Amino acid sequence: MSRVAYSVAAALGALAAMIGISGLLGDTWVVTVPWAVPLGGLQLSMDRLAGFFVALIGFATIPVSLYAIGYAGDDRRGALPYVGFVIAMCAVPLAANVMTFAVAWELMALASYLLVVQKATNGTATHPGAPAADGSESHDASPHAGGRHAHDAAEATGAAWTYAVMAHAGFVCLLAGMLLLSAWSGSTRFADWRDTELTPLARDAVFVLLALGFASKAGVIPLHVWLPLAHPAAPSHVSALMSGVMIKLGVYGLFRVSLEWIGPAPAWWGVAILVAGTISAVVGVLYALVEHDLKRLLAFHSIENVGIILIGLGAGVLFLESGLGTLAVLGIAAALYHTANHAAFKGLLFLGAGAVVRSTGTRNMEVMGGLVKRMPWTAAMFLLGAVAISALPPLNGFVSEWLTFQALLQSLQVPHTGIGLVFVGGMAGLALTGGLAMACFVKAFGVTFLALPRSEAARSAVEAPGWMRLGMALLAFACVALGLGPTIVVPVLGLVAGDLTGEVTPLWFGDWLRLDVPGDFASLSTFAIAIALLVAGIVPLVVLRARGLTRRRVYETWGCGRLLQTSRMQYTATAFASPFRRIFDFLYQPAHALHVEAHPESRFFVDAIRYVHETRAVAEDWLYHPLSQALHDVTERIRGVQSGSTNVYLVYILAALVLMLVLG
Repeated sequence: MSRVAYSVAAALGALAAMIGISGLLGDTWVVTVPWAVPLGGLQLSMDRLAGFFVALIGFATIPVSLYAIGYAGDDRRGALPYVGFVIAMCAVPLAANVMTFAVAWELMALASYLLVVQKATNGTATHPGAPAADGSESHDASPHAGGRHAHDAAEATGAAWTYAVMAHAGFVCLLAGMLLLSAWSGSTRFADWRDTELTPLARDAVFVLLALGFASKAGVIPLHVWLPLAHPAAPSHVSALMSGVMIKLGVYGLFRVSLEWIGPAPAWWGVAILVAGTISAVVGVLYALVEHDLKRLLAFHSIENVGIILIGLGAGVLFLESGLGTLAVLGIAAALYHTANHAAFKGLLFLGAGAVVRSTGTRNMEVMGGLVKRMPWTAAMFLLGAVAISALPPLNGFVSEWLTFQALLQSLQVPHTGIGLVFVGGMAGLALTGGLAMACFVKAFGVTFLALPRSEAARSAVEAPGWMRLGMALLAFACVALGLGPTIVVPVLGLVAGDLTGEVTPLWFGDWLRLDVPGDFASLSTFAIAIALLVAGIVPLVVLRARGLTRRRVYETWGCGRLLQTSRMQYTATAFASPFRRIFDFLYQPAHALHVEAHPESRFFVDAIRYVHETRAVAEDWLYHPLSQALHDVTERIRGVQSGSTNVYLVYILAALVLMLVLG
């Protein structure tokens, strides 16, 4: 049953990809079913932006669903919600009125909630360190299976609860903003909102409500608290879709709000988006650096990459407000490109992490190591994804971040000095993010796959089955193709951006081998990239062959004079991240604790030493915990109204009747 469901999901992904490509290339249509839902009926419409996101969902669903066939086994509970999740995600960008959007958005949230919470109902594991029957993972490779799964169930329940609260809080903001806009425009159809005359205050109020709702789904800081909890708790194929495409639907909403529904956007909207993106990018990668949970590390990198997307979008909004339409198209196209790229490499990384966790039974990098010899295919795929997300050429992450940098550097043409300073902050944040991301994935790949195994679970790891490797290979191919084909991809994305900005002049001219940035500022050549790869790959081989150095010589690793190497001699994730903790301690607010257990006969003989170095979640400590405590205090006071006394309740009823008579 589950294999059939995941096969159906892959077929739906292929269908969505074809429909999305047709819309991306200019096909438009509207479908209305008046009786399906109240208040306007079910209405779907296609334009270039909707086509881009539908195609993105479809292309991501195909490899992830094929991976799930081998990953989830015979699990039936998660298969049907997974299919519903895919359908609901495809419906969101196609929704053309408020009710259709609300139904699709809530179905997407409900299906993803069920997929996150399903671990809470799992049975016990088949053997210590093995994955559960549904393919979900545990955090610690503990021999106590019952306790471990109890911990996992509690973790999944808490993560699902936090996700549900944040999802519905965001939905309330969305619904409020859409209903206000519908009341002022006299229509619930999105197409009718474009010509609505609003006062600046009303436009700003609607923007704030809608931006908060969409930003909470996208995981923008400080609305991100659900993301590093829900993504690790879900099965890895679900995490790949949630991180790769679901959070991008929040980005989709921000595109619509800032550029189409209630435009033209004032400058402060663009400043807010660019600043929020910069903060999310930098803070997201900083928290990823100190994570030892492999999937939580990837979840924080989703926050980082959403921030990079918003930097491009914010730049586009500011360029458009300054009358620089061509540069606005460049910034928006860069944001769209990074949206597609992130779906490819983050999906690949989550699938690679799922293969590791499925084989080892743990997400804790500290007990991994040496997996490159036991899982060479997974290691190669994860390494390719790590290179892509680190924005190293010639893979896809480099191209979109390069375009984003080019857009930011064009800020010299913006006449406002204050806005220019915002661009400078965005450039600095993007540069810092790129360096920190590279350091983070040196840690992630090195600690997980290289050196010696640190536990029995790592020593007994085996390679992922064929379906899982196929899914990873397809996403790896997408990373390479998007990296080598910008001259084909960017002009199409320029058309999408042109529809949003009204800029109809083509941005890029010349042959298909060269991409020119406006103003002759920079160019990118696929031919040059191919030549560079050819030289970098073939010339060293020719030189080595000529010198006769291709003979293989096997010898033990140099051990500084020590003959026997052990896993205790190698870097741990904690040690690697320690310098960053020290440098950015103002953000981490680390808590240190040293526990020394001495022999009962003498304190000079130590039995064990435990060192704890934890980082604090600033947003939770400074925002959500005080807010939660305030709500708790208010509800405690309100509980006094419910005294349980019938006489008191009769007094309430009498007072209500008197008040109604007075008001009447």
